[in-house]
Amino acid sequence: MIFIDNEGHTNPKLNLALEEYALRNFDASTDYLLFYINEPSIIIGRNQNTLEEINQEYTEENNIHIVRRISGGGAVYHDLGNLNFSFITNHDGKSISNFKKFTAPVIRVLNSMGVAAELKGRNDILVEDKKISGTAQFSTGKRMISHGTLLLDTDMSEVVKALQVKMSKIASKGHKSVRSRVANISEFLENPITMEAFKNQILTGLYEASEPFETYKLTEAEWEAVHQLKAEKYDLWDWNFGRSPKFNIQRNKRFPVGEIDLRIFVEKGLITEFKVFGDFFGTKPVADIENLLLGVAYDKNEIGKSLQNIEVGDYFGKLTNPEFLDLVYGND
Repeated sequence: MIFIDNEGHTNPKLNLALEEYALRNFDASTDYLLFYINEPSIIIGRNQNTLEEINQEYTEENNIHIVRRISGGGAVYHDLGNLNFSFITNHDGKSISNFKKFTAPVIRVLNSMGVAAELKGRNDILVEDKKISGTAQFSTGKRMISHGTLLLDTDMSEVVKALQVKMSKIASKGHKSVRSRVANISEFLENPITMEAFKNQILTGLYEASEPFETYKLTEAEWEAVHQLKAEKYDLWDWNFGRSPKFNIQRNKRFPVGEIDLRIFVEKGLITEFKVFGDFFGTKPVADIENLLLGVAYDKNEIGKSLQNIEVGDYFGKLTNPEFLDLVYGND
């Protein structure tokens, strides 16, 4: 097995691009191991509705990255206190969904450090019934990745805030995360340990039962290809938000002008139907707004741009554009 050096990059979009690039382009006759640590971010499962998983207002205010990964499973919070591991191997027809095969070496190393870790359920590593690691897999048919988190010293208060969804009455067929009781590995260690020391200890431990390992450094051309993949996929709103399964949202609020009830249908990230109901009084037909927003990305900035050339008050009475925008796309 060859260890891939990510050269200390902490941008989650770049690290996920590196992981996918290695999966699809590196020597198919070789197994690889990749470690990476991300800046504060929420990593969304492939089949999830992003808006159902995040507190978007909080993530935007605190510059938390939102990135969709290519594997399934639930949303997870990453920060500099979390170590991500990724095994890149051949898909032999037996390894997919065999989480035990890939978590066993990690559990063995944690046990050697005095952490009573064990695999419970399908794909979680727990200590004293608290989750310290979640794993997921993805296969191209010939190759596969089995990757997971190791919560060494993550800021748990941020986990709660960033994943505390506030968008009301949203319904979709996306795979919703099941929140578990989580804990840091540091809570179960006798002595404090730095992330660098922890990473080295895990790496050394993983190779104890294997052949001596070598470290691979990407060429300049390979890094260029990784950055290109990041730009063409992981940087895009379409991948991180627009790829959500189709969903519908009901938003309603009583204003001094009356109650406004919105029914919004979204597919591939675009508004496909927008209906306004309520007991308000306006001088212009709300059908104008309903038609105006059709085909617009369900994104606060894009919706705001579409509304900037009209006066919302003409349709609802004494209501400002920002008030209406907060109703269409805001946190309760």
